[in-house]
Amino acid sequence: MKLVAWNVNGVRARLDALLGWIDAEQPDVLLLQETKVTDDKFPAAPFAERGYHLSLWGSAPLNGVAILSRPEPKDVVRGLPGEDGDSMARWIEATVGPYRMASLYLPNGTSVGSDAFAYKLRYFDRVGSRMAALSADGTPVVVGGDWNVAPEPCDVHDPRAWDGEICYHPEERAAWRRVCHRGFYDAYRWLNPAGEDFSWWHYQARAFELGHGLRIDHFLLSPHAMDQASACRIDPAPRAAKTASDHAPVILEIG
Repeated sequence: MKLVAWNVNGVRARLDALLGWIDAEQPDVLLLQETKVTDDKFPAAPFAERGYHLSLWGSAPLNGVAILSRPEPKDVVRGLPGEDGDSMARWIEATVGPYRMASLYLPNGTSVGSDAFAYKLRYFDRVGSRMAALSADGTPVVVGGDWNVAPEPCDVHDPRAWDGEICYHPEERAAWRRVCHRGFYDAYRWLNPAGEDFSWWHYQARAFELGHGLRIDHFLLSPHAMDQASACRIDPAPRAAKTASDHAPVILEIG
């Protein structure tokens, strides 16, 4: 089974490029983030024509997550427990084949010390609690998406310049480690110990052309899922397109 996690930064704006990439790669499951569209306006037809079942939790003009799967999904859940009144469309989960999967768009945090930053740290802990609950009975759990954190220096083009900034702040990296310490594995890092690929590049200052990126899009797997994973890679090619998302797709092969 081939899984893809991709922050598309607007599914309607990137539709042609997204469909072309899907036709070439033929993934079984797409975990999308930042779809930026309500469910009734999601461009469902071209995905259905390609054999995908659509599980959506849309939002406009920001956020929005989706699971598009060729195997029929079961027990779809929208939203993350742990904070009453939080209706941001950032988490959707479903059972696809033997796996409990989630598409995650973790908050960016805006600026260090802000209310948004505090919300981001709480969201990390909520994600960890949910993942631990899902995997407690041995269910293989796969969570893919935009985590908005670069875990290690090798995941940042200039760690010294980024130290203390959003996506590479010590508190964010500690929050990421707390999730991992619940028994989850960063699939890319485990399968590519020396890999230094990035998944996000700013639109400004020719960041992509200069290789000034971060690895902030990840698959985290429970032990039973990690045992079945054979490869994980990042495809930077779509980022070079004229109307590209600022994120590249992360591809996981499992099963």
